[in-house]
Amino acid sequence: GFVVTLLFGKSNSEKYLEQCEHSFLPCTSVGIPKCIEEMKRETRPIKIDRRLTGANIIDEPLQQVIQFSLRDYVQYWYYTLSDDESFLLEIRQALQYALVQFSARSKETDWQPYFTTRLVDDFGTHLRVFRKAQQRIAEKGNQMKDQAEELVDTFFEVEVEMEKEVCRDLVCTSPKDEEGFLRDLCEVLLYILLPPGDFQNKIMRYFVREILSRGILLPLINQLSDPDYINQYVIWMIRDSNCNYEAFMNIIKLSDNIGELEAVKDKASEELQYLRSLDTAGDDINTIKNQINSLLYVIKVCDSRIQRLQSGKEIDTVKLAANFGKLCTVPLDHILVDNVALQFFMDYMQQTGGQAHLFFWMTVEGYRVTAQQQLEVLQSRQKDGKHQTNQTKGLLRAAAFGVYEQYLSEKASPRVNIDDNLVAKLAETLNHEDPTPEIFDDIQRKVYELMLRDERFYPSFKQNVLYVRMLAELDMLKDPSFRGSDDGEGESFNGSPTGSINLSLDDLSNVPSDETVQLHAYISDTGVCNDHGKTYALYAITVHRRNANSEEMWKTYRRYSDFHDFHMRITEQFENLANILKLPGKKTFNNMDREFLEKRKKDLNAYLQLLLNPEMMKASPALAHYVYDFLENKAYSKGKGDFARKVRIF
Repeated sequence: GFVVTLLFGKSNSEKYLEQCEHSFLPCTSVGIPKCIEEMKRETRPIKIDRRLTGANIIDEPLQQVIQFSLRDYVQYWYYTLSDDESFLLEIRQALQYALVQFSARSKETDWQPYFTTRLVDDFGTHLRVFRKAQQRIAEKGNQMKDQAEELVDTFFEVEVEMEKEVCRDLVCTSPKDEEGFLRDLCEVLLYILLPPGDFQNKIMRYFVREILSRGILLPLINQLSDPDYINQYVIWMIRDSNCNYEAFMNIIKLSDNIGELEAVKDKASEELQYLRSLDTAGDDINTIKNQINSLLYVIKVCDSRIQRLQSGKEIDTVKLAANFGKLCTVPLDHILVDNVALQFFMDYMQQTGGQAHLFFWMTVEGYRVTAQQQLEVLQSRQKDGKHQTNQTKGLLRAAAFGVYEQYLSEKASPRVNIDDNLVAKLAETLNHEDPTPEIFDDIQRKVYELMLRDERFYPSFKQNVLYVRMLAELDMLKDPSFRGSDDGEGESFNGSPTGSINLSLDDLSNVPSDETVQLHAYISDTGVCNDHGKTYALYAITVHRRNANSEEMWKTYRRYSDFHDFHMRITEQFENLANILKLPGKKTFNNMDREFLEKRKKDLNAYLQLLLNPEMMKASPALAHYVYDFLENKAYSKGKGDFARKVRIF
């Protein structure tokens, strides 16, 4: 009985266990054996499509960047975990997909209006907000405890006033809000650039978002906004460039920051002290003397500017706004070609809602120049037997259509309000004829007349405080306390824009306007100098300046190339002088011969006497500044004209 019970129980137990195994336990997995079998197979070579943008000159550097990034930031830790290359391949393909998407979207974007209009407008708006905030701070005086913090608060208050519904104070002042904004920005970029499957992977998306926002964008913004970095970068850019003397002096004369002027003065005094301590002899002493004279002149200009600012004689636009009868009249055509004046007029046009007219005029000017250059290149290539007519005309047609769509079409915002017949005629021409550089001339002329005669624009601009500030920036105010005379009421601007506009207040204050002051100059001697193997002629000019109370005399030394540069400069600024003043011609060979030097001395003397003729000075009052600068006892700073830059003077 025991044996029967044991055998029967064993067979029943086995049947029951089989039922339980099939009912409750999962079937044996086949994935692990397949994975093992797959790992035993030989690895196949991975093929990577290296095309990204379609331009090999761009694709290859981008591929190198991807390779180095994977090597430095992924491979060094990944290979400690696995030798499988599939993960690296997935990362590389995701990066390449993002770059391809970025390239494709960039090609679809019309960048011309963004860079020429929107970006410039945003930058100009930022500067206007900053200037207005500074103006409010100055009006409050010394009532603020922390001026830097007050400036930040005032800046964002002005921003809200000017842009109505936009204020960026939290993003710009709160690190937490700035990081949140950058995260949101990166999430939008990832949505646009990543494959849909990768974007839906939250772990990957958040990981990449944090890398982009906190590891790339935030450090980049902090570095670009660091004042020390900006200063060091500016120094690096100008290290190998020769500072233009006129630009440097104009910056000093237009500066309204006493701290900056004192810093320049201290630096010039330090350099002056060093030069005076040098033990020099021979030819070097003349160079040292010229440098000392230049530094003394810089210190003198800084002192003059500081005294003017401290004495309260700086331009009070509110006070002078009531005295418009004595202000110069700068024609609109001169305003449009001068960068400083154009900025003030642009600010005013944006205030009045007429910026589209001004931007259209400027865009057409740029289109005309570009079209002329393209057609000249096309003609030269046709002469050489190269044919690219259709391509060039296609580019010009696209540019012309871009101008039309941006300013004249029904979709344009803001739109230039001009005669509909002219716009329809232009559209007909664009559709049926090849574009020419003059295709927009008729409408541009109408827009210019509109800006000139419409009471909302140029006429009202002359009665606006921005016009007074423009004159102050250009040093063209007719304030009697500055000029010593209140003659010339309603005096109009005469001469070229760069000629009189660049004339500074300090220069005019040093130029005698009284007829009792007499200036005489003649070349008293000439000689041949050798400087580091270069031989050139040097002319000694004796200068007499006499007025009712005093008399001055000094000598200054100039080369023929200095005379030539001076002549080119004044004939560019005062076109009427080109037909009157004739500079002796240059000579390439045997130009150190004594007989030739004496003849040139005689001719240059005649040139000087004609230049210093009182009638000549009276006909061109602004000429006095250039003459005094040329005859002053200091190293002559060359500011060559366009033609003189292309000609080497011996």
